[in-house]
Amino acid sequence: MTSFAIHPEKLKDTIAQVLGDMAREVRVALGEVTVVVPSARYLEAMQALRDAPGCRFEQLMDLCGMDYSTYGDREPEGLRYGVVSHLLSVSLNQRVRIKVFCPDDDFPVVASVAEIWNSAAWFEREAFDLFGIVFDGHNDLRRILTDYGFIGHPFRKDFPLSGHVEMRYDADQRRVVYEPVSIEPRENTPRIIREDKYGGLH
Repeated sequence: MTSFAIHPEKLKDTIAQVLGDMAREVRVALGEVTVVVPSARYLEAMQALRDAPGCRFEQLMDLCGMDYSTYGDREPEGLRYGVVSHLLSVSLNQRVRIKVFCPDDDFPVVASVAEIWNSAAWFEREAFDLFGIVFDGHNDLRRILTDYGFIGHPFRKDFPLSGHVEMRYDADQRRVVYEPVSIEPRENTPRIIREDKYGGLH
């Protein structure tokens, strides 16, 4: 095992060479390498990142869904949903971020990487539950944080802050019941206090 991290620019070049046309973009920002791959080559690219000698990303540290609909730098016709993964190579002491976009906003689907890294299984269930992203090939894709009867996906930007229904335990019926939300929506504006010379700044 090496005790030093590979320089980001060198890692970027290695990954670009390994992935070739499997990568839409390989860039370095703030000392970190980010790779954007097309959904059609996502599974192939992830397998290469795990197995290629210069990569050897043995561990998937994180995988999350994203809703880019309100991002300021998003192109007007850009894809809405994406999946972001963080990979770690323990043997080479290096990290990389992978982004893939779902080609269909109405039914967002990408391949599951749970067969490559089994740690992806619960991460993908979470992204399915909260964003509605379907992971093709996942062998147990069901909700993991919300209730089985939950309607919608609460991390989508257009999901109402108070939700659609609320549930409570009804002692008379001796079961959980679902009812329309009775909370009036409201918008809180935080009070901001600015100091002219905060932290020595003028």
